[in-house]
Amino acid sequence: MKPVTLTDDNFEKEVINSDKPVLIDFWAVWCGPCKIIAPVMEELAAEYEGKVKVGKLDVDENQQASIKYGVRSIPTLLIFKNGKVKDTIIGAVPKSQIVQKLNAAL
Repeated sequence: MKPVTLTDDNFEKEVINSDKPVLIDFWAVWCGPCKIIAPVMEELAAEYEGKVKVGKLDVDENQQASIKYGVRSIPTLLIFKNGKVKDTIIGAVPKSQIVQKLNAAL
């Protein structure tokens, strides 16, 4: 299972209206730390398949969602549950830290 590609156009359908918690990686192609965290997002997408939706949103191509949720530095990870932000992680953090916050949101 790979992370879902999120856009400004599908954000409401995929995130706000999701029946599962959603972990979103706000990233950009030119961002070094984003490249470090990308494999972790793929692992989490596989490990949490069926329990959590994992998505990636390119901030350069989808500025509306980035602005709406106050994303000022990347990578920023947001955990949504029932259409609302439940937690925020900024920077390339260890996988264990992401897992801890994800489990708390379940």
